[in-house]
Amino acid sequence: MDSFLKNEVCKNGIISFELAKDIAISEKYINSWNETSKIACGISLGLDYLFLISYSLLIAVFIHKLNKKLWKDSSLYSFGVILIFSLFFAGFCDAIENVGLIKLLMGSTKQLWSSIAYFFAIPKFVFIAIGVLYILFNFVYLLFIKQNK
Repeated sequence: MDSFLKNEVCKNGIISFELAKDIAISEKYINSWNETSKIACGISLGLDYLFLISYSLLIAVFIHKLNKKLWKDSSLYSFGVILIFSLFFAGFCDAIENVGLIKLLMGSTKQLWSSIAYFFAIPKFVFIAIGVLYILFNFVYLLFIKQNK
């Protein structure tokens, strides 16, 4: 659905909208979309409530499995546990961010909603990125250990 949102004004689709920060920029993106694009954005934001549960759980399960296998008796184990909880916080941030974006899409012109979307999107992206990097590095480390046995 993101392809409906990408254009000359809103080059990165929903990510541009999430990171607009300023009401003038948010309005510029919304005004650059036709009715189909706005509907696609609304559907995308609604579906994101299901997706935020899915990605939080999936990434958390991978971290838990790798954490348990590699770091059970190590101080890194507690980092993995903290990271698991941070992913659920990322999901919470995503839900709040979506409220701000929906308010903007519904026609609100309050700076508050652009700010909420932006300031909740940043930690969401940061925690997801850290979680995915943790998984990748630990998976590579696990493969390295298995090959050297």
